[in-house]
Amino acid sequence: MLEHLPAWLGAMLRNVRAGHSKLAIVQPELGIGETVIDLSSPAFADGGRLPVRFTADGDGVSPPLLWGEVPAGTASLALIVEDPDAPALHPLVHALVWNLPAGERRLAEGAIAKDGGGADDGRDVGRNSFFAEGWLPPDPPAGHGSHDYVFQLFALSEAVPIGANPTRSELMRVIEGRVLGAGMLVGCYSRGEEQPLSRPGVAGASPA
Repeated sequence: MLEHLPAWLGAMLRNVRAGHSKLAIVQPELGIGETVIDLSSPAFADGGRLPVRFTADGDGVSPPLLWGEVPAGTASLALIVEDPDAPALHPLVHALVWNLPAGERRLAEGAIAKDGGGADDGRDVGRNSFFAEGWLPPDPPAGHGSHDYVFQLFALSEAVPIGANPTRSELMRVIEGRVLGAGMLVGCYSRGEEQPLSRPGVAGASPA
């Protein structure tokens, strides 16, 4: 995985990044609109550093997530987690989850894990960019700088009809026209360099 790249190569690729303009949440075909869902985590501040526990340098479990009220008419929720700073053509997909119940307001630590055909309540966890079900722990190359890990939550007007283990593109196609609102949370991680616990000026962030 990317943690095995030598630091000199990571430094050479420092300016090679997929780009935030390719994140799911900014794609115009989804028609996000003005409704914002308050998405947060008790484990890290928005724009703050991800604890090692949730990365390839630690236990590699998914972080806990919390969110507030969703728009009226929400029938299900979907979550896409991407790294737009990956040295690739497209953001690296770290998690896909869909058909979360509309009344759900949290995902527990470690909840984004292999689940085969999904849960009894209809929720399902899909494949990440390494073609495995579940959470792909952040593992940016040493020397490549800080990476953003962008958690994107979508409120949908209906449960999405989709087969087992769709790709990110397949999930994007099926939620198109069904998005009522969205929320975003960013966690950061880097290797081989100092990184503050939070970004300056991020509301609610802990001081470095």
